[in-house]
Amino acid sequence: MLNTLSVRNIVLIDQLDLAFETGMTVLTGETGAGKSILLDALTLALGGRGDAALVRKGADSGQVVAVLALPEDHPARVLLRENEIEDDAEIILRRVQHADGRTRAFINDQPVSAGLLKSIGALLVEIHGQHDDRALVDAATHRVLLDSFGGYEADLAAVAKAHGRLVAAQKAVDVQRARVEQAAREEDYARHVVEELSALKPEVGEEITLSDRRQWLMGLEKAAGEVNDADEILNGTNAPGPTLAMLLRRLTRKSEAEAALFAPMADAVDQALVALDMASEALEAIRREMAFDPRELEQVEERLFALRAAARKHQVEADALAEVLAKYEGDIEALESGAETLMVLEAELKEAGAVYRAAAEKLSKAREKAAKALSKAVETELPDLKLGAAKFIVDRQVDGERVSPHGIDQIAFHVQTNPGTTPGPMMKVASGGELSRFLLALKVVLADKGSVPVLIFDEIDTGVGGAVADAIGKRLARLAQSVQVLTVTHAPQVAARALTHLLIEKQAIEEGAFMRTHVRPLDIETRGEEVARMLAGATITEEARAAAQRLMREVGV
Repeated sequence: MLNTLSVRNIVLIDQLDLAFETGMTVLTGETGAGKSILLDALTLALGGRGDAALVRKGADSGQVVAVLALPEDHPARVLLRENEIEDDAEIILRRVQHADGRTRAFINDQPVSAGLLKSIGALLVEIHGQHDDRALVDAATHRVLLDSFGGYEADLAAVAKAHGRLVAAQKAVDVQRARVEQAAREEDYARHVVEELSALKPEVGEEITLSDRRQWLMGLEKAAGEVNDADEILNGTNAPGPTLAMLLRRLTRKSEAEAALFAPMADAVDQALVALDMASEALEAIRREMAFDPRELEQVEERLFALRAAARKHQVEADALAEVLAKYEGDIEALESGAETLMVLEAELKEAGAVYRAAAEKLSKAREKAAKALSKAVETELPDLKLGAAKFIVDRQVDGERVSPHGIDQIAFHVQTNPGTTPGPMMKVASGGELSRFLLALKVVLADKGSVPVLIFDEIDTGVGGAVADAIGKRLARLAQSVQVLTVTHAPQVAARALTHLLIEKQAIEEGAFMRTHVRPLDIETRGEEVARMLAGATITEEARAAAQRLMREVGV
């Protein structure tokens, strides 16, 4: 329910704080006192369109704050949590309107978009009047209202579930069909790629391994040249070994007298020969350890270059060639087995379609029954609202080919205001007064079917006589047993049935320097005076006071 409404600097309202009670509250007052201004302020807080003209003259900005109490499971709280807005005990909607046209919106003191504020506001409050068609213009609203009246939640859930399955099955068929068609277009190329890459047999990480091996083999190749050079020096035609060996033989053949003289030199040459032998053995050991095969380097380079050429061709890294092969193998497999898979998926789609049709037709039959019951229930309310000759028709158009999560029906509320006239949509056929009374009858019938917590009726009793006004008052009071009802009225028969009565007045401030709108709660005595004014007009007579007291006693006030 709406707990409080605070308005600052909006048109004629400089400062206003209102507290509301449960049940039915009426707002009365002379024409021009500011009733519409109050509703415009509330509409602004609910996310309505901003307007710089709403800011009170001389003020930089105006502000409206609406505080509401809601049950924990209310859809508005769910929407708040989905948008990461703090879900406090009370829901505080605040809108600031600047004189330059800018607006700012807040929910629970967190800045939000005007769109989110409007979405939340629509779940909390409905404002209805002779020219207010927001609750009626959207046919989707009519379907929701009929479904709420019918109470066939299980059938609705079954249709939604079947629709989800049907959509998923259709998507699977579309994806598979596209894949088969794509594979067929690229079959020749795919087979060429598979043949080429299957022969290549690329492996993940192979490029790095081959590159490292190539570098190592190239190092060995360079080292092999140095080994050959060393071998040529040690063992080639100009090797020092034979020359030193011949020198050593000559030295060892010297006479005993000369041997002593050349002995150190002979020892040195002998050691040189031993060192040369050791160098040759070391060189041979290096040659064995290297075991270098020039053909391996050639093979490694051929493999590496082949991998890199294939990677360039397919515009991927070499490590991704295995994935390319798998993809084209999959394409060929899809081509070969795709038709069979497609047939399976199409069979599943057909089955899903049959399940959806069955669920949608069951829901459609339930709606047919609910439509008749709703029409009858609304028409029961019409005679007392001076619409006894009118008909309320739930127009149900069934399209067996329609696929939606809500079924195959399109629902619209039509009326026939007089016998012999052509029925049509309420918004086109009914006059302003008739429309508001049709709406009231509909709201009364649907009062316990998930209405928003606050309903506001703006002068829906305009232009009707006493008996009809009394009937409107009775139905508003019945509505107020289920939801909070705020009514702007000029009808004493309506005002007399309220639990709370607020009088809206225009006050002159500072010897007429400016005017402001003031709202005053009325007690029993002052209520009687206001109802008498509504009965008599500007001059309140004793007869009017007596009639007001009699009217209030009749309705139990």
